[in-house]
Amino acid sequence: MNDQLLRLLESLRPVLARQIVSLPEPWPRYTLFVSLCDGRRRAQVIHATGEDFEGLWRQVIEACRQATEARKLRVRWLRADWVTSANQLTFRALRGSLTVFKRNYFRYGLALDAEFRHAFVEGELNGNAMLYGGNAIDHAVLNDRNFRLYAARRFPDLEPDLGDDAPVFVLSTEGLFCENGRPPLPLYPTGRDAGRRAIPCDAATVRSMIDQGASYLASQVDTRGRFSYGWHPCFDRPIRAYNALRHASTLYAMLEAWEITREASLAAAIDRGLTYLSTELIRWRTLATGEQAAFLVDAGGEVKLGGNAVCLLALVKYTELHRDQRYLPLLDALAEGIAYMQDAASGEFVHVLHYPSLELKSAFRIIYYDGEAAFGLMRLYRLTGNQRWLAMVEKAFDSFIARKHWKAHDHWLGYCVNELTRYRPEQRYFRFGIRNVKDHLDFVLKRITTFPTLLELMMAAQQMLQRLQHCPEHQHLLDEIDLEKFERALYFRAGYLMNGHFWPEYAMYFRNPARILGSFFIRHQAFRVRIDDVEHYLSGYAAYYHFLQSDAVADAE
Repeated sequence: MNDQLLRLLESLRPVLARQIVSLPEPWPRYTLFVSLCDGRRRAQVIHATGEDFEGLWRQVIEACRQATEARKLRVRWLRADWVTSANQLTFRALRGSLTVFKRNYFRYGLALDAEFRHAFVEGELNGNAMLYGGNAIDHAVLNDRNFRLYAARRFPDLEPDLGDDAPVFVLSTEGLFCENGRPPLPLYPTGRDAGRRAIPCDAATVRSMIDQGASYLASQVDTRGRFSYGWHPCFDRPIRAYNALRHASTLYAMLEAWEITREASLAAAIDRGLTYLSTELIRWRTLATGEQAAFLVDAGGEVKLGGNAVCLLALVKYTELHRDQRYLPLLDALAEGIAYMQDAASGEFVHVLHYPSLELKSAFRIIYYDGEAAFGLMRLYRLTGNQRWLAMVEKAFDSFIARKHWKAHDHWLGYCVNELTRYRPEQRYFRFGIRNVKDHLDFVLKRITTFPTLLELMMAAQQMLQRLQHCPEHQHLLDEIDLEKFERALYFRAGYLMNGHFWPEYAMYFRNPARILGSFFIRHQAFRVRIDDVEHYLSGYAAYYHFLQSDAVADAE
């Protein structure tokens, strides 16, 4: 057994001895799972049962020795989970109960016998897609094939009986996580936070997640400036598609992160990505008016309104941060492209054009495009002061208000109205921003998925509401929203997003932990990691970090 593992086990033992709980008969008195990971391969899980802690510990030490020698494993991370309760079912009953769990949200372990000789912790079940039936099935489902494949690797002598009448035992657990040089970290027990380190969502934690998420995105940009678009972590499979809009919007989030981190490799990756965006993905066209316009061209020769919009966001942010004027002509041309897609009389945008003809393909595709376009124009106005872009946004908002767009609770519209009220502090705009969020607070508080754009929505609204408090002529509008509930929802959602970060105690159960470590995932999409998934977590946390920092300054004063 290598010295690193010995140090981890030595640090674990006294804490574990104090915290491990015993079960009553007929269950084994103690059951302990130990997951060993080198950071590069899926964790090796061993477990033991015993009637006393010392005997249990001796079994664990010997099993760890055998596992590390057999795999030549240099352990980087060690996780220990002990059983706190058990419930016997049949597989028929288990299959029925899984239908009440959203896919990948079953947060328990399973044993196949009453002695827990053959058992799996939750990380094994979800990391090996043992309870995943594909994205067409909303709930958890026993995947017989994946279950048998992993069971055969874990227990070579086992032929599992998954028949309807066969017994199965649902295990609740608690745990600890160890990495070198640090005291063992307690993990949340069974529940929505299950298996994740129990630490506060404070400024230091948020900054660390921003650093790691941005570093992950930087690592996905190749020498040409093109992203590895995403991964299915259970089996380390790449997502083969590509989306130019998400290329641009991800660069915007990376710039928001760089504003905080100032990390050189992140800056270099952004530069490569912007070069690819401006030279390969954006096309220039001369319009019938003689104006020069630019369009982001996506797969299938589509020009999406939102594509031009997020190009504005990324290039404006770059220009502001670097005080570099090189993209100003392109910014005007992209805005000209958005103007081409707006009806001057109604203010409404069309959403998708064919390229290169620029003929209409779809008048409407998704409401996000409206908010993205208006927000992009507002950010360009802030940069250049060109009144034309502001006038386009105001015209668009006439349409948004008339069509009650606030009912969509869209974070992009939240961003835009926050920006618009900086320059046009009018009651109708503030009221739109309030309506965009006020009836959505229960959703923010109760939504089981991490839904990272909810934090973006809340942070945009928070900035607008904060300014509204210092706007005497419109302060009465604050009576239209429950501010205490708003604040509670904001803090809750920021903390809940921590469950979508690939902490090592999560990543260790997937095929290639090093690939996904520090990124962010979408649990109900088989833990998918896609650049735009990471983007939305980063944008929300960047805004939240600035919020926490400003609060700390205010408290100090």
